[in-house]
Amino acid sequence: MSASQFMRAVRITGHGGPEVLEPAEVAVPAPRAGEVLVRVAAVALNNTDLWTREGAYGRPGDPKALSGWRGPVDFPRIQGADVAGRVVAVGSGVEGSLVGRRVVVDPAIYDTEGPHANPVGLMGSERDGGYAEYVTAPAKRVHDVTQSPLSDDQLAALPTAYGTALGMIERGWLRKGETALVSGASGGVGLALVQIARARGARVIAISSGPKIDAVREAGAHAVIDRAGDVTEQIRTAAPGGIDVALDVVAGELVGEGMPLLREGGRWVVAGALGGYGVTIDVRRLYLHNAQVIGSAMHTPTHFGLLMDLARRAGVEPVIAAAFPLDQAARAQEELSRRGHVGKIVMHP
Repeated sequence: MSASQFMRAVRITGHGGPEVLEPAEVAVPAPRAGEVLVRVAAVALNNTDLWTREGAYGRPGDPKALSGWRGPVDFPRIQGADVAGRVVAVGSGVEGSLVGRRVVVDPAIYDTEGPHANPVGLMGSERDGGYAEYVTAPAKRVHDVTQSPLSDDQLAALPTAYGTALGMIERGWLRKGETALVSGASGGVGLALVQIARARGARVIAISSGPKIDAVREAGAHAVIDRAGDVTEQIRTAAPGGIDVALDVVAGELVGEGMPLLREGGRWVVAGALGGYGVTIDVRRLYLHNAQVIGSAMHTPTHFGLLMDLARRAGVEPVIAAAFPLDQAARAQEELSRRGHVGKIVMHP
């Protein structure tokens, strides 16, 4: 570890536009009991970075209230949920053998200690994250990936996007031989869904914009639908027998229009609302056909462990769209918000 007691970081000082991202020199955090200190090699950006900065999550009963992922944000806050790096120090009660190990941090803050716990907070929102040279994390949330052939950038791309994708696939009980529909397929979560569903042996039908169709197909989709056309008709053509599992980060009108395309016992898994929060469905499509609508927020500890097993053997290979230095965090977030890229955007401290 550097002898310096200070580090470079970028933090938000309130809700707002990119201008609230503030470069700062702050104290290197000291790992507390049960924690480790990680030198950040790469940190990946996510939509949650934008929405936390903007305060776009709303609150129960007040959807227009400025809020972080799970409520008010304690400012100033260092953003960045997705961290890959090396352990450089440990707190009391943590094995010293972790020092020097290459790790990925599970960014979730869970409601219980069990293997199937639900995330109720997120690094970079409810605690400081990886837009910095160093970050602390609970030792039980760092996963040793020293032997992984993936690059640091690819490892950093995994936690939120691929964790969310794997959580959706697990909660939707996607099985080999089934047909999966993936919305928003060119984004970070969408590409992860395509890759993991394909690896599971599913037939993957993806929805994307025209300029990104080839990239989505290269990621493993068996058929790609142009969202500029008649989406439901294209789905019917690509999957005349229907859809077993919809893996949806778009929501909005797609849910109501797509629900009749589910097979008997089909599952519609929602983990985002890029197309709008308001949804209208014909509930007969649920109870007459034993269909399910499933909400999925990120992953459980068990899901994340499965993801790290994939990482160690390069069972998935994240696509890196661009890399920025840490002091260009505002520019990186603006690039993310334009949604012109395919894959993940990362930063290097």
